[in-house]
Amino acid sequence: MIQYVLESLVYQLVFLLTYDLLLKKETFFKWNRIYLLVSFILSLTLPWIKVDALKTTVAEESLAYPLVAWKLDEVVLTAESGVTQYFGVLSWELWAYVLGVLAMSCWFGYKLFQIFKLKRTGSKYPLNGYTRIDVPQSQTAFSFFHWVFIGEDIVPDKQEQIIAHERVHIKQRHSLDLLFFELMRIGMWFNPLVYIYQNRISELHEFMADAVVAKADRRSQYQSMLSEVFQTQQVSFINQFFKESLIKKRIVMLTKEESKAIHQLKYGLLLPLVLGMLVYTSCETEGDEQIPALEENTLDDAVVVGYSADGDGASFMEFNVEDLNNMSSEERSQQDKLLAELSASNTSTTVYIKDKVGNSIELTIKEGAIFSMSVNKQPGGSTLNLIEEDVAVPFAVVEETPIFPGCENVSDKSDCFMQSIQRHIRKNFRYPQEAQEKGIQGRVNVIFKISTEGDIIGLRMRGPHKLLEDEAARIIGLLPKMQPGKQKGHAVEVPFSIPITFKLQ
Repeated sequence: MIQYVLESLVYQLVFLLTYDLLLKKETFFKWNRIYLLVSFILSLTLPWIKVDALKTTVAEESLAYPLVAWKLDEVVLTAESGVTQYFGVLSWELWAYVLGVLAMSCWFGYKLFQIFKLKRTGSKYPLNGYTRIDVPQSQTAFSFFHWVFIGEDIVPDKQEQIIAHERVHIKQRHSLDLLFFELMRIGMWFNPLVYIYQNRISELHEFMADAVVAKADRRSQYQSMLSEVFQTQQVSFINQFFKESLIKKRIVMLTKEESKAIHQLKYGLLLPLVLGMLVYTSCETEGDEQIPALEENTLDDAVVVGYSADGDGASFMEFNVEDLNNMSSEERSQQDKLLAELSASNTSTTVYIKDKVGNSIELTIKEGAIFSMSVNKQPGGSTLNLIEEDVAVPFAVVEETPIFPGCENVSDKSDCFMQSIQRHIRKNFRYPQEAQEKGIQGRVNVIFKISTEGDIIGLRMRGPHKLLEDEAARIIGLLPKMQPGKQKGHAVEVPFSIPITFKLQ
């Protein structure tokens, strides 16, 4: 969330600088209005948009499933909801934000109360398209939606000019713009750029109304603005006629010649700005909720050097590497993509993974699982780590699966093992408080082995944030000592992978 706020602030700053430096002094008032509204909305939405076509590959350490890891069912862990917990985990930063929102909401309510108080005390005259409200003993002049407030102390010959000006605000619905930014000020009270946006749109409204009224009588418009009547209402979301800080700017804009049409090309700058922001947000990987690359990427056909299929739908594939003992990260990534795609298929497939020396591994995959594995060592070649006595044997292949404490006398020990793992995770789960405060959630992919002694070893994980990774490591680290799996009477290591999803309510 902090990253989102910072990105929004940067985008708003870029948009405002572009407006002030290139667009503010142009007389394309309607286009400027659209620019201010659209750019602010874009600053809030662009950080969430990830365009696949603009994504780039960011180098990072890969954590893919091992060749023979057995993937357990995903466990979804949800933070408990409730008033007690909510207030218990609320940090001082969030308390400050909530109090700020409440204070701004009260201030907004007070300003609305001021307007409706004037409406209640004034004399109302419904007219064509608007309602005139004469405010007693006042020299104020402003509009709010279809109401035009005119102080009774303003001389009658000036009132007509003011009403003409305010009717432009009503017709072009300027109050909606100001109210929109007022609401944004409540939710983003800490953001100074929201106040600047509201200030820019407010002065632009005055330029737009002056331009329309001046077409009929420019001289009278000058006189109205030069009047010494400057009693105003301190309300930020109304269109005030007498606003001293804007008088000079309004006169300057009235004296300007209309901007040349070719200057409208400046608005084209919005496109490269937005494109650059989209590229930036799409390239980000840190903190994203992403499944590891092996589940996202499609198989690169270049790695498959042999393929055949028989009438029963069985097939074989061959994958070549330099050295089975020392596979590069790229080779391992391609291998994992291959196995992931084959596991998603319902066909029976035999995969031969070979190196240049002649060593090879033969895997048989059926219905998404590795059902058999054989290792062929080339005579005279280097010793393969995969055929040592403590080789990691797939859960689907191992003759005697690891036994979770309490599953010794159960007929289906494999099913009991997997259910016990999930029950253990849910029982020991504690959603990190800091992660809740920061709104961090997502999937952590965990890989571990049950050693020949029944201990948890080789724990590795990858997730959207270290807080969630640490919690997943803590939970798996609490697993009890188990009876190790056995192959041909010998204890063997059995690897597992399990996705744990942390989800906020």
